[in-house]
Amino acid sequence: MNLPASRLTLFALLICASQATLAQQSTSLPEGPGKALVETVCTACHSAATISRSAGFSSAAEWRRVFSTMVNLGDAQAGTIANYLAEHFPEDPARRPTLVPGPVEIEITEWTTPTLGQRTRDPIEAPDGSIWWTGMWASLVGRLDPNTGAMKEYPLPPSARPHSIVPDEQGNIWYTGNSNATLGKLDPNTGDITEYKTRAQDPHTAVFHPNGQLYFTAQRAAVLGRFNPATKELKEVATEARPYGIKAGPDGTLWVAYNGTNKIGAMNPDTMEIRYYELPDRRTRVRRLDLDSQGDIWYVNSSMGKIGRLQPDTGKITEWDSPSGPKSHPYALAVIDDVVWYNESGMRPDALVRFDPKIETFQSWAIPSGVGIVRHVWVTKAGNLLIHQSSTNKVGLVKIQ
Repeated sequence: MNLPASRLTLFALLICASQATLAQQSTSLPEGPGKALVETVCTACHSAATISRSAGFSSAAEWRRVFSTMVNLGDAQAGTIANYLAEHFPEDPARRPTLVPGPVEIEITEWTTPTLGQRTRDPIEAPDGSIWWTGMWASLVGRLDPNTGAMKEYPLPPSARPHSIVPDEQGNIWYTGNSNATLGKLDPNTGDITEYKTRAQDPHTAVFHPNGQLYFTAQRAAVLGRFNPATKELKEVATEARPYGIKAGPDGTLWVAYNGTNKIGAMNPDTMEIRYYELPDRRTRVRRLDLDSQGDIWYVNSSMGKIGRLQPDTGKITEWDSPSGPKSHPYALAVIDDVVWYNESGMRPDALVRFDPKIETFQSWAIPSGVGIVRHVWVTKAGNLLIHQSSTNKVGLVKIQ
């Protein structure tokens, strides 16, 4: 099923219109030239609180660079809005990251995705080396050729609002329909889409297991699911609050991060029984995790500005403070050659951090367009890192020298 762009655009406009009233009733904007225009243009799709939480920018030009990836305005309107935002929402120096120098060199390349305001996120690498992303707010997925920069977007059912994507071995792109309770499969060769209903209302993050089945989390529903693409069998089980990230370990165990409790789950792929590991501080919330070559679990303690390691054999837990402190809000995480990579999403710009467990040292870099939070990362076959910036519709490739 292919959907025309007109339907996609109409759906986006309806979503914005339905949110406009609530947006106007939220955080009030300061008086000044441009306020009415900001209320009309900016809060049509998000609340004014989103602006105040942004940590601001040092100039009107910086503000304009950011919102130009969200909406297309004439020069006069864009100038008025940029000047208003620069005056009333300047940079918050307290949100600057603490960047740590070091010996490792990286190269970050970023591409801006075509559809404005789509909230680009969760990039992955397909078997053919192409990079894919999901545009959650526009209900689409996109393909990027990293060699040429060429991009193509594929509209999904307007109600899907895909949260994340994952490729299968044949190169099909599977997405979690976060707003229409589906798992969807896109055939890139034909553009055909097949949807499978879930009982959980909000499929969140998915991963393919070596057994060929797709496992997924559903955060608000507090459910873990398993879908067999061959038999179309679906099984869902209740779990702790807000299951978020999910990864398959080398022994087949599914490891689950919880954003609603201080636990990490280990799920048996066959029985779907879950063993829970409790983390020391009850305030701990974990969004993402990954495994090293020893089978140890590395996780972000998002709520407390730390990263941690769980050693399942002994249950030992060790945590380290992230360089930018308790409010740094580590978010996405991946382990590459037993080195931990993650981002500090509470900082502006968003910082990419490297932690070497062997010598317990950090190194960090400012992400060039780091205003929109890296929410998920992907390790490529070459051992590099895929990142994104949702607020500015960016997909990025981090080449590790």
